[in-house]
Amino acid sequence: MKTIIETSTIISKYLFEDDVSVDMTSEQIIVGDPPRFIIADMNSDNSTLYTDITNAPDDWVGCKYTFDGTTWLENPDWADTEV
Repeated sequence: MKTIIETSTIISKYLFEDDVSVDMTSEQIIVGDPPRFIIADMNSDNSTLYTDITNAPDDWVGCKYTFDGTTWLENPDWADTEV
């Protein structure tokens, strides 16, 4: 697995399988080849990509966890909007 985190908060925003290409530029992040979607509000300056992750939480959803490159912790500010 691989995750894109917001560097300043270490909140995990996206989680992908290893075979999904992620191209981080100074302007945006392009996901997939051919592109499946573009993340316009994240880029190589404000984001970090971690790869070869083997311990992603089973209940991962965007912004629910922080990740420092090793450890996943629940984000105390996350609220389940499905409830």
